[in-house]
Amino acid sequence: MAPLILPIEDIMAWLGLFMWPFLRIGGLLMVAPPFGARTLPRRIRILAAVLVTLMMMPLVPEAPRVDPFSPEAVLMAANQILIGVGMGFILQLVFAVFVHAGEVVAMTMGLGFASAIDPQNGISVPVISQFYTIVVTLLFMALDGHLMLVEMLADSFRLMPVTAETMGREAFWRVAGWASTMFEGALWVALPALTALLLTNLGLGVITRAAPQLNIFSIGFPLTLVVGFIMLLLAAPVMKPQFENLLEHGLIAIRQFIGG
Repeated sequence: MAPLILPIEDIMAWLGLFMWPFLRIGGLLMVAPPFGARTLPRRIRILAAVLVTLMMMPLVPEAPRVDPFSPEAVLMAANQILIGVGMGFILQLVFAVFVHAGEVVAMTMGLGFASAIDPQNGISVPVISQFYTIVVTLLFMALDGHLMLVEMLADSFRLMPVTAETMGREAFWRVAGWASTMFEGALWVALPALTALLLTNLGLGVITRAAPQLNIFSIGFPLTLVVGFIMLLLAAPVMKPQFENLLEHGLIAIRQFIGG
């Protein structure tokens, strides 16, 4: 029985049909939270990228047939990785809003020394930021954010098909401009606790001025901690609509990035 020999053109076509979507999806999963967490093994992320690529292959428009070892293929591969990383980076900025807000609140409360390792970025952050990260990750999964991200990824192949043309600088300027939303959103998330802590510090200042003999450090630190935790508890119901709003704006920014 003669061995089955496939034409090189068919092999190149199938390889291109799988390789280009895999590079874009892999770039997204390596950066976008919660899939891009440092604690998640890379083998799991690569396996997830392969499975998503196999499911998405029938939806991907036909890519131009090029030699995988040609300079044009290298340019196409770099372009697909940049698209995936850019989409994941925008989503990561949404999560960074709450990390930054937690840092500001923790420093104001006096908990800046209490740090923990952030599993998302692998760096040391205050425990308030760690708490916010866990909460928004659970909200992201509960709101089917991962499904919306996959849907957005499928739309990206229709809005920005696989070509050798590189992305314009407008797309990168749009991502850099949207990064300012991180600081604006962090201010709105931390504003209730910051306002209460500011009033508390003002009250402690008045008490110190009226009674200098009072040891303000013995009551100031516990009082700011109690007020901070109370405000975090009272502001917890507002976190869900805030995250929904930021996630919606993030998905809109991703769609604008891919040309939607």
